[in-house]
Amino acid sequence: MIPSEGKIYLNAKAALHDVKNGASIMSGGFGLCGIAENCISALYESKVKDLTVISNNIGNSGRGLAVLLKKKQISKAYCSYVGGNPDLESQILSGEVDVELVPQGTFAERIRAAGMGIRAFFTPTGYGTIIAEGKEIKTFDKPCILEHALHADFAIIKAQRGDHFGNLWFKETARNFSPLMAMAAKVTVVEVEELLPLGAIPAEDIHLPGIFVQRIFKGENYQNHIEFEILAKEES
Repeated sequence: MIPSEGKIYLNAKAALHDVKNGASIMSGGFGLCGIAENCISALYESKVKDLTVISNNIGNSGRGLAVLLKKKQISKAYCSYVGGNPDLESQILSGEVDVELVPQGTFAERIRAAGMGIRAFFTPTGYGTIIAEGKEIKTFDKPCILEHALHADFAIIKAQRGDHFGNLWFKETARNFSPLMAMAAKVTVVEVEELLPLGAIPAEDIHLPGIFVQRIFKGENYQNHIEFEILAKEES
């Protein structure tokens, strides 16, 4: 599938045309905030399976990445938070999905390490817990466990704005893990709400340089689901 202009693709289906069974995929976002909705839908429709997914949490309440779980497309997951996800819970208990729970700071650092070319690092986080089982332990100022970098074949992320080279600007906390994941994957696929000409984003406002982006397209039909809607009570 040839892009229409450099890195620009028509849609998510075109940008993810070469994802095969057994691929590893990093997915940006926290819960349902900042997730690549179009890319997730394209993976769902593609019927690829046996995916290894690296994401803070694998969707929530049947939405986001949870649609891939419900269709049994995920066989392994690396994540740090599984609360509010009954689909993941049931598949963990039934042995359908192999889940490696990673402390959130370690999770971010394992991804960052991959992008920086660091193969592994020692951290005290998790020492003395089941997180440390089977891992090398060394004592510095305190006991630490060895954690390896997390790489992926693809990263699917969403940004508010992107230009034709792939320079990105994220809206507020929707940035979360996405820049780190873009640096740690072989192929980074980005969907944006605003696709702009090169130079439209001031250099000082660029959150992720386009050198880390291989494919970009303008997304559509965003739902932007709210996980837990809490409204202020009216004063009596």
